[in-house]
Amino acid sequence: MDIAMEDPRWEQAGLQALADRAAQATFAHLHITEAEIAILACDDARIAELNADFRAKPVPTNVLSWPSDERGAEEEGGAPLPPEPDPDGTLELGDIAIAYDTCAAEAASAGKSLPDHATHLIVHGILHLLGYDHIRDGDATVMERLEVEILGKLGLDDPYSPQLADPSA
Repeated sequence: MDIAMEDPRWEQAGLQALADRAAQATFAHLHITEAEIAILACDDARIAELNADFRAKPVPTNVLSWPSDERGAEEEGGAPLPPEPDPDGTLELGDIAIAYDTCAAEAASAGKSLPDHATHLIVHGILHLLGYDHIRDGDATVMERLEVEILGKLGLDDPYSPQLADPSA
């Protein structure tokens, strides 16, 4: 795992340890023995630039991901294509960017800790690198189920639970 700490608040938040733990849990759950990921730990201004450049949405977002290969499932709700190593045996999955400001604001709004929310977003981003998506309903169901299972193994709550989404529920 290669992390570029553009925003020092991520270093203070312990992103390296959170990312390592999230990646290990995700890979173990999906039976991936070794893979490479690059993470850009940035602020809202930087992620808004990236979002504008790559998605034509000039606004901040929590996490972005750039898979090294297209692995998405052809059939809705199906499994993505398994990642294939490069000829030298390296399994490069791609890049993730995570924005401190948005992540911290979302965590506060949901009554979660920043480390828990950042861990969820990293798991989410890694699943995107592996071809999971949430655009189609069937794919979203598969991806969210995996997130809940992986986070549960880490002792974290279901981020899609109605009680967490709506504190008055």
